Amino acid sequence: MIVIDGVTRIRGKARILHEVGFTARPGRVTGFLGPNGAGKTSTLRVLLGLDRPQAGTALIDGRPYAAWDRPLTVAGALLDGSGAHRSRSARAHLRWVAASNGLARSRVDEVLEIVGLTAEAGKRAGRFSLGMSRRLGLATALLGDPRVLILDEPVNGLDPAGIRWMRTFLRDSAAGGRTVLLSSHLMGELAETADDVVIIDKGRVVAAGTVAEVTAGHATLEDAFLARTATEGVTW
Repeated sequence: MIVIDGVTRIRGKARILHEVGFTARPGRVTGFLGPNGAGKTSTLRVLLGLDRPQAGTALIDGRPYAAWDRPLTVAGALLDGSGAHRSRSARAHLRWVAASNGLARSRVDEVLEIVGLTAEAGKRAGRFSLGMSRRLGLATALLGDPRVLILDEPVNGLDPAGIRWMRTFLRDSAAGGRTVLLSSHLMGELAETADDVVIIDKGRVVAAGTVAEVTAGHATLEDAFLARTATEGVTW
């Protein structure tokens, strides 16, 4: 489970996050929705201990991410890019990450198969397309077979078949009991995938609930978003 409570993040003189709070529960896909610059990635960076908030807490299964001895076995994350050095092959990158958390080498081939990169395992990351880089990033997130997945714009760069595969994978992950937190600015994709939705704009959570609750009285998630944020002067 992910619990974010009252997180405020200030960068210089700018308040990036304003008392952000929500919960992502096991067995459900929670969509984190907002336009570019709304605060989605900033929130995830605080959750993963990459940035320090001025106030509030962000916990994964009751602890900060950095407090776990083998964090990859608890939460897997996909943020910008694959995280791999351009000169390293996909397999070499995954073996290095696996060793950092004491994971078996055999897991590397398993995750390459899961994400469909077995044939490209020996290719250098610098030669990967954007879609292949996203798959390698997901493989890295899955190395520890974690119970929590934190994914920032995971369909970015994927072709239609890849998007369908990702949607099925996320739904299956939640059905298997994982907590899945998925950030995106693509409302149609979230409507197809998420059980719960958190809408953020200008660093503030403006709506949260099940997809049905958030869209109540509106034809689509996009209509609900626009209605919820109209008073905030949002430009989509």
